[in-house]
Amino acid sequence: MNFEKSNQWRIKAKNLIPGGGHTYSKGDDQFPALSPFAIQKGLGARVWDIDGNEFVDWGMGLGSVLLGHAFPPVVEVVQQELQNGCNFIRPSFIEAEVAELLANTIPCAEMVKFAKNGSNATSAAVKLARAYTGKEVILRCKDHAFFSIDDWFMGNTAVNAGIPKSVQVLTDSFGYNDPQSLIEKINYHQNNVACVILEPAATCEPQDNFLQKVREICTQYGIVLIFDEVVSGFRFHPKGAQYLYGVTPDLASFGKAMANGFSISALTGKKEIMERGGIDHPYERVFLLSTTYGGETHHLRAAQKTLQLLLQDDYAITKHIWQTGKTIKEAYNQIARELGISDFTKAEGIDCRPYFSFTNTLGEQDPFLRTLFMQEMIKSGVLLQVIIPSYSHRDSEISQTIEGFEKSLKVIAQAIEKGNTKELLVGNETKPVFRKYN
Repeated sequence: MNFEKSNQWRIKAKNLIPGGGHTYSKGDDQFPALSPFAIQKGLGARVWDIDGNEFVDWGMGLGSVLLGHAFPPVVEVVQQELQNGCNFIRPSFIEAEVAELLANTIPCAEMVKFAKNGSNATSAAVKLARAYTGKEVILRCKDHAFFSIDDWFMGNTAVNAGIPKSVQVLTDSFGYNDPQSLIEKINYHQNNVACVILEPAATCEPQDNFLQKVREICTQYGIVLIFDEVVSGFRFHPKGAQYLYGVTPDLASFGKAMANGFSISALTGKKEIMERGGIDHPYERVFLLSTTYGGETHHLRAAQKTLQLLLQDDYAITKHIWQTGKTIKEAYNQIARELGISDFTKAEGIDCRPYFSFTNTLGEQDPFLRTLFMQEMIKSGVLLQVIIPSYSHRDSEISQTIEGFEKSLKVIAQAIEKGNTKELLVGNETKPVFRKYN
């Protein structure tokens, strides 16, 4: 493929924007050297880069585009609402209208506060928990990749430059599906834990009533339980993963797929906690979320329409997303088995958000194999990091992807057999986002 224009924009963007873009997951260090840099448009489950190359898109706006790019029913309500303006001196009635829809849908949502991204919502939840409990320590799940760009989380990662030590020590971690590790950390911090925050499910599902046990532990110790549903919300189920797994947190954050790519997030939760961020209570004020753009009307209409569509037809959209992911996983693993490389690579994870694993002969993660696979899939017109199914992924996209698997995994098998991965790879291997140095 020709990436001439993309490469020109790559140079320009890096000179003007730190990292060349506004999300680290979209950075050059996350993709092969032979890849498009600049996307020009998307339609359904396909995107076109600035050079005119067409790709099946399995990134879907890092999981934010659940229905499909430029999905007509959502675009139509946004266009219609824009004719009325989008931001006013007082709240729009649409804010309460959409808040009511969420409150009637999400189990924990007795009150709702809108913002623009997931970090806003999760950090607001943490602040509320500290104010409500009068405690300081945050316990976050160490097996879940990302919670916020803010100091309370980043200080507990390898990328903690610029964050005071005094902030870093206030966040600790525990293991997923390991309730004993949670209890041990609570005891270690001597009743100074304000909240426990985790995704209901990320790379694997809860085992042995894990979420129920976490709920019981938090209730027992007077700790606020926060579910980060920025990724799982609306993708796992229209009512949230909390509904799917039957566990109601005290607070929950939503974003990503909430408005089919439009920028909106939400903090939801119990009224007795959420009201601390309001102006009608006798407690010390909590400056919770105050965003000029949190109530933009066209983005709220996009969220409203997306959720309405998800709730229709016995959750047909959600079922399609789960089935699509399952089909892709099964096809990938079947091809890997046939090529005799299933010990080195697998499609794993939950069906509505599968991921690929690549390991070397020592069983260690192999970034060179991963990057080579992504490079070869791009040659087949498929752009991916993981698999993020949307409602617009249909037979043509699935067939093209599976054909790409067949070609790409043959190259992977050759690389493993001959030990020449680096020779077949153009440029450097991809790198983890959370690393100390570039």
